[in-house]
Amino acid sequence: MPKVSSITRVLEIIEAVSYASKPLSPLELSQELDIPKPTIHRLIQNLVDEGFVTIDIGGGIIPGKRVRNLGVELWQQRLFFNERQMILQKLVDELKETCGIGVPYQMNMIYTNRAKTTLPIQIYLPVGAKSPMWCTATGKLYLSQLSSASRNKILQNLSLDKFTKNTITDIDALNAELDRIAETGIGIDNEEFISEMVAIAVPIRDRKSRYLASLYLHAPTIRVSLDDLLAHVPRLQKAAQDIQSLVYELPS
Repeated sequence: MPKVSSITRVLEIIEAVSYASKPLSPLELSQELDIPKPTIHRLIQNLVDEGFVTIDIGGGIIPGKRVRNLGVELWQQRLFFNERQMILQKLVDELKETCGIGVPYQMNMIYTNRAKTTLPIQIYLPVGAKSPMWCTATGKLYLSQLSSASRNKILQNLSLDKFTKNTITDIDALNAELDRIAETGIGIDNEEFISEMVAIAVPIRDRKSRYLASLYLHAPTIRVSLDDLLAHVPRLQKAAQDIQSLVYELPS
């Protein structure tokens, strides 16, 4: 058997941690990658020191800041950005309302793509803008996809500020709302982030059905209702599938 280089092992660790649906222990990584335990501990420590992975409260290994930042930058590569933009523009041409994509970034959602309506009244949330997780369709959808432990850990660290009279700031009520979203697969913002704005979101997933991003549709209530937006869910889901087809293939 050819000798595996340290660089390959480091990349395999980053890959395994990034693909995992839960934090992995050093022992699990050692067994999965067939790396001796002393070596895996040394490599993990090096990756922690460099910011590529970090250790969560339970001792599991999770992606670090540098891996998360890299994920956002790769998502924003111009070729893929333009292809996603074409899908969004077609969606806006049909639905006549603004659509876009939001991804989790640190403790916020960040908008990576946006195609705006030509109608005169618009909500301005440009590419690069950040929004809170607990009161947006994109953020609530993301939180609904997490395990109970991961979700609660994030909720405990969010400020849960009240932006409008409809913002849900009670953790129990918010968890109940997120459970409902997990069942339907549709994120909803019923004037919770911005007064007189409603929004919905559906997930963009990888080939293993893991959440990647939120595809949203929003509009002012002077023009449409939340029910009007919900009628477009099947079209949004079709666009999400089209975007999924652009995502690089992951190992089976």
